[in-house]
Order: sequence, then C-alpha cells, then structure tokens
Amino acid sequence: MLTPRNEKRMRALLEGLCDPTRIKIVRALRDTTLAASDLAHVVGRNRSITSQHLRVLRELGAIVAKRKGNVVRYTLSEDLSGTIIEEAASVFDRLQPGTAAAKS
Repeated sequence: MLTPRNEKRMRALLEGLCDPTRIKIVRALRDTTLAASDLAHVVGRNRSITSQHLRVLRELGAIVAKRKGNVVRYTLSEDLSGTIIEEAASVFDRLQPGTAAAKS
C-alpha cells in the first residue's frame, strides 16, 4: 500500500501525463537527448509552449535538463519518476488503435 506521500507523488506523475504534448515529449526522449527547439519540432508546437510542458515534466522529476554552452538538452530522468513516466507512456503506446493490446 502506498503511503499518503507516495500516493500524492504518483497522482502528480500520472496527471503530468494527461496531456498529449507531454506524452509526445516523453516518447521523443526515450532513446535520445534533445534540445527544446528540437522537441518543439518533434511535437509540432512552438518553443514557448514546449518549454511550458518541459517545465512541468522537470518539476515532476520525469526529465533532466543539462546545459552545454547556450543549449539546454533534455533527457528522461533515471530515477523512479522518469521510469514511471516512461513505463506509463509505453502502456499508452500499446493501447493505440491497430495494436494487439488495443484489440483485446
């Protein structure tokens, strides 16, 4: 059973994924590290909106920002928050129409 503190954290993490843009960001960061401008292009949003979504994911501990010169690159966090977010996004992927899991 989850402690009240962990339950609150779990709820915040799952609520963080309730936005399609944030799910796209997590998917994009699964295998690589990307700058905000690259992520904006991948998710089809302007940089300002993408940065707002990145802030939410950073605050949840799901992604990590690393600055190198003028460029900030993002990657999924290796701690529990990043793992939970990545696993949840994988489950959502399996639920997409046309997949075996979605047809069950």
